[in-house]
Amino acid sequence: MPAITVRFRKPADWAEPVLIHSWDRQPAGGGSQWPGVPMAADPEHPGWHVFTFDDTTRVHLVFNDGHGRQSGDLARERDGWYSFDGHWQAAAAPAAAATRAPGDPPPADPALVRETPRPVAERTDFREETIYFLLTARFNDGDPSNNFFCRDRIRFDADGNAVDPHWRGDFKGLIERLDYIRDLGFTAIWITPPVENRSGLDYHGYHAYDWTRIDPRLESPDVTYQDLIDAAHTRGIKIIQDVVVNHSCQYGIRGHVHIDHLPTKYYVPQGGEQGRVSHGPYQGNLGNYAWANRDDIDNPVAPDWWQARHARDPHGSEPLQDPNTGETVPKPGYEPGRFFGIDPQGLDPNWYHQDGFICGGDWESPRPLQQRHIAGDCIDLATERENVKDYLIGAIKRYLDMGVDALRIDTVKHIERDNLLEYVNAWKAHKPGLFVFGENLVKGYGWGDLGGGDNGPSEIRPWWYTRLGSDPQNPAAGGDSGFPQLDFGLFSTFRDTLSRGTFEGTGQVLSMDWIYGDVTSLVTFLQNHDVGPDNDFKYRFKGETWMAAAAYNLIWTARGIPCLYYGEEIEFMKGAPQDVEGERDTLETTGRAYFGDHLTEARIGETQSHPLYQHLKRLNLIRRNVAALQKAPMSHVAEWGSGMRFVRDLGDDGAGGGGYAVIGLAIGSEQAVDIGDVRPGRYRDAVTGGEIHSNGHLSFRVKANSAGIWVLNGPGKIGDDGPFLR
Repeated sequence: MPAITVRFRKPADWAEPVLIHSWDRQPAGGGSQWPGVPMAADPEHPGWHVFTFDDTTRVHLVFNDGHGRQSGDLARERDGWYSFDGHWQAAAAPAAAATRAPGDPPPADPALVRETPRPVAERTDFREETIYFLLTARFNDGDPSNNFFCRDRIRFDADGNAVDPHWRGDFKGLIERLDYIRDLGFTAIWITPPVENRSGLDYHGYHAYDWTRIDPRLESPDVTYQDLIDAAHTRGIKIIQDVVVNHSCQYGIRGHVHIDHLPTKYYVPQGGEQGRVSHGPYQGNLGNYAWANRDDIDNPVAPDWWQARHARDPHGSEPLQDPNTGETVPKPGYEPGRFFGIDPQGLDPNWYHQDGFICGGDWESPRPLQQRHIAGDCIDLATERENVKDYLIGAIKRYLDMGVDALRIDTVKHIERDNLLEYVNAWKAHKPGLFVFGENLVKGYGWGDLGGGDNGPSEIRPWWYTRLGSDPQNPAAGGDSGFPQLDFGLFSTFRDTLSRGTFEGTGQVLSMDWIYGDVTSLVTFLQNHDVGPDNDFKYRFKGETWMAAAAYNLIWTARGIPCLYYGEEIEFMKGAPQDVEGERDTLETTGRAYFGDHLTEARIGETQSHPLYQHLKRLNLIRRNVAALQKAPMSHVAEWGSGMRFVRDLGDDGAGGGGYAVIGLAIGSEQAVDIGDVRPGRYRDAVTGGEIHSNGHLSFRVKANSAGIWVLNGPGKIGDDGPFLR
């Protein structure tokens, strides 16, 4: 005779006896009268109750105590163990070894808290991830032999020696500190573009010269890009590759198109003398000091006169006639633009736009923004041409085949939406399930033609790229494009809130979530390599530590995928400009300073003990174990300056547990949170471990700069208390 035996472990405050109510038993049908029949205590498993349904292959059931406390509606087709967590188990979880003092909240069930992420191959929804963003060349130096000084912004010590190479971190150094990132709880690493670059200041990777080749200044004889991808996957970490579609460097693209210049080794500034340059490792001339021939490029499609000089005259002393003017170089003070600039009208129209440089109001007007060049080393590609598409799409496919898990697209608003989606959709077709997001930088809400004080049209705003419609005043005119963006709208509110210790205005931004194709896939952040929330968005966050902690509480509990910029976990370069400002500034004065000094064996313990490090580590652990925080939209949103509250509800997708959470946030002072019209049932706070049995209403208090994360049928307290989550 078939039978189903179920066991149930009741919460401590349930009354006895534990009852089980059943209906629709198969194959015979029938069930019990509410509230059901008593379950027996299981003598072999203390704390558990047991009941057997004879002659049963399937049954619907509810556990309850006859006094208003009950589970949700459940169904069972085989034996199982249920501990009010929303999940059936194959066996009893081991009993907790530790005891707790009277009045302490019950600990989380260890069987329900995942300390480490599932393997990469099993995580197919990128909303499960949290992202650690780093500039590879500035993170950690594993191989000093591949270090390189750019021509510009060289730092000298007191004795006149060049120090702090721009290209300093590398893949070997990143692999050495993957465990650091994993310990911090991040499951994806966004690296700056790793393809080969050429520019006077190209360490960050945004001046691509050859998309088909990884820059050798990042690799080592024993460590390749493939090694980094494989090492990250072994540790359960995904790799996000940054991709530039909009522009190339000022030298063209190796093997495809050449941009006319004179070789840098022939440049002599006014008042100078060839062979007398003394600029760090650039001795004699400004040509690439790491190459014997001292040239900047090795482009086989460069003209014959260039090719002839590429192979000889490393000293730049043999006279060369400028084919454009007939002038002979080297010549002190000769036109610098012939060495470092471009003539837009002389560009190859098969590869580049010829409309000049962006200036003034162009930054808020679609056509010039998308047809003109950003800067002298960012030359606008004709992305609508088939040869450009074939080259860029084909190049990136290779990295997807190597195992790259996701792509971040740079300078999105500089490419017309439907044109850019051709690239995005081609990569997604090549690797089904690929997550691709974009950077559409806006210093404001970014609502475009929808209002909100925006002085730019919708066609260059983030929401437009997440949609497929053609009405700039109606986002609902088109569905989800499948191309989410970095959430600059939410970021922009931090300028006016965090440094004043308030959430005021945040609710207004969240009220516009409906404009995005899929708001739960936006990538949220406090700062990055270009911007920070202070003053004119140029600096690393310089507010108090508790203000940053409160911001992370919001970012990690609101919709979207959280992203942290390297060093935020220790307030690295707090208050510094994100990029060089003054004419003589060098990188160590900026938010792009070298981080590896904090990751040495002598200092890493100090780094990991920073209160924000521990705070972010716990936030990552909580988010990993609460599905609603990963994937659910927000509702019931309200903010009152010093506090916020909202609900994350996965609906039917979260019926298995962890899919419904009520969030309360406090900034600056302790707050009382009161919220109605929520699901009835038992809630446990992932922060404090407290329990509330709700009939549709929740009231709780949140300590200053902390959070209440009350999860329906949740596991209880996750992680250990710290100064900001307690």
